[in-house]
Amino acid sequence: MSYPIITGICLAASAGLNAYVPLLVLALADRATDRVNLDTPYDFIASTWTIIALVLLLTVELIADKIPGIDHANDLIQSVIRPAAGAFLMMAVISDKNSLNPVLAMVMGLLIAAGVHAFKALSRPQITIKTGGIGNPIVSLLEDGIAGLVSVLAIILPIFALIVLVVSGAFLVWSYRSVQRMSFGRTTTKTTHS
Repeated sequence: MSYPIITGICLAASAGLNAYVPLLVLALADRATDRVNLDTPYDFIASTWTIIALVLLLTVELIADKIPGIDHANDLIQSVIRPAAGAFLMMAVISDKNSLNPVLAMVMGLLIAAGVHAFKALSRPQITIKTGGIGNPIVSLLEDGIAGLVSVLAIILPIFALIVLVVSGAFLVWSYRSVQRMSFGRTTTKTTHS
């Protein structure tokens, strides 16, 4: 894998949006391509049982994250899982290249995924309130798409993945803030007493 640090950064950031997408992409890449050869102990994610578990967890995540109210409970649960996934992903991709100290890789991956997750989790309640829950599935689909695209590109074109990550990250920030500023025409009416 070329540019393992960039690949790790992109996968960790994707994990902040959806922990299971980059884990599944990395597992399938290890299993099906020559681009990724995970070292022990990280290679366990490419086992058949782990891939099946990741597919099941991803299915639950894809559904839960689109339902207003449930998505907030899911974000609370994912507050531990997404940063842990980011740490694992960063350590896994740098392990065979020895390009970064494993502890530093773990901390970087954890902080990147936690930062993305925190921004997402703190923005979502406002999106729910401002859109009456209608915006949740749209925003969730957008996040899942970005996580998938960046994860795949991180494996095959890391530099391009980083560019896509920065651009899509800026777009998500703009989108979240735009929705938060929406007013949906609520007006207050004054009653006059005579």
